[in-house]
Amino acid sequence: MTLASYREYKDTGALWPTKIPNSWSLTPIKRLASMTYGDALPPNARNESGPVPVYGSNGAFGRHGDANTSAPVVLIGRKGSCGALNWSNVPAFAIDTVYFVDSQHAACNLRWLFWALHTANLSSLSQDTGVPGLSREIAYEIRLPQPPQTEQNAVAAFLDRETGKIDALVEEQRQLIELLKEKRQAVISHAVTKGLNPNVAMKASGVEWLGEVPEHWDIVPVGALFRFVKRQDGDAGQVLSVYRDYGVIPKASREDNINKTPEDLSKYQTVLPGDLVVNKMKAWQGSLGVSNYTGITSPDYAVFEPRHKAVSDYLNLLLRCNLLPTVYRAISNGIRPDQWRIEPDKLRELKVPYPPRNDQEAISHHLVEAVGRWDELRNEAETAILLLQERRSALISAAVTGKIDTRETTQADVEAA
Repeated sequence: MTLASYREYKDTGALWPTKIPNSWSLTPIKRLASMTYGDALPPNARNESGPVPVYGSNGAFGRHGDANTSAPVVLIGRKGSCGALNWSNVPAFAIDTVYFVDSQHAACNLRWLFWALHTANLSSLSQDTGVPGLSREIAYEIRLPQPPQTEQNAVAAFLDRETGKIDALVEEQRQLIELLKEKRQAVISHAVTKGLNPNVAMKASGVEWLGEVPEHWDIVPVGALFRFVKRQDGDAGQVLSVYRDYGVIPKASREDNINKTPEDLSKYQTVLPGDLVVNKMKAWQGSLGVSNYTGITSPDYAVFEPRHKAVSDYLNLLLRCNLLPTVYRAISNGIRPDQWRIEPDKLRELKVPYPPRNDQEAISHHLVEAVGRWDELRNEAETAILLLQERRSALISAAVTGKIDTRETTQADVEAA
């Protein structure tokens, strides 16, 4: 079903939108609203127990005792997240990285303006080469398709209803992704530390974080499995990085390093398949893994070559399981998260389970299959989110530009379409 449209349209003579309903006009933002600067608010001046939300360009991030806006209010990113849009139904404190528009500074339906600004592509208007910054003067010249007041109300009500439904579906998919992650992590952690046989005889491991392990498994220090190395063979192969969610993988392209000089890359370390690569500053988050690739990696990482005949997949799953980040944190040095650092000597002393090879192979085979299924489900959920977000953007654009006559469009019409 096609959603209802207006009966008559007129050419705008503009590149966007090319046509609008006959009763609409193209109006510069400066005639619709005044984008007011927020105020400086240093962290030590905030009242975090106050009732007022504090907004920056990325949204709400704290509390304060006093507001500098009325309510409701549209908040527009000025510095940092240039053009980012937020909405508050209560008086807020807008800091100096945002503009704000409340009812005192708008000559239109404020909620309609909020949705209309989604189509203005404000993020493309940055005038700064460093920190992205939105020029108010340039933004003011953007022309928005303006309906009569009653139709502004209809557009706002339509988009509130329909985007709310889409947002709820997106949240369901995000919750599913989180559940899949939790299930994935729990199954991996149990398999790599307890094995696959629920009836096997167990013994105390003597390791606090590990608890009991199968009776026929050994407990060994990481230093018995890997030795610390420093290979610097120069600019050879793809650049590898270590990520909390993915382990050791190639960067998207060597273009990531286009600003690095040859001297920079010559300091990078060579990584071979089977090497353990550790981001020393983020190991406490789980940013380490056994590599399946040949390449080079940051001189700030620690690289360990294998001195074992174990199954690499098993060791990668073990060392990345969700039981270990708190252990890595406990053996890291530093007084706050951005300074925590794990040193090779401490990592080598860490004791881990070491099953017989046939157990390692069985665990690896079982988990690789299971992880593949979970990843497939997660990919499906992520694809669903992208499609929902595309539909959301399309609905906003269609309603704001008058392609949909929201005066006559019911919820049933949208569902049927």
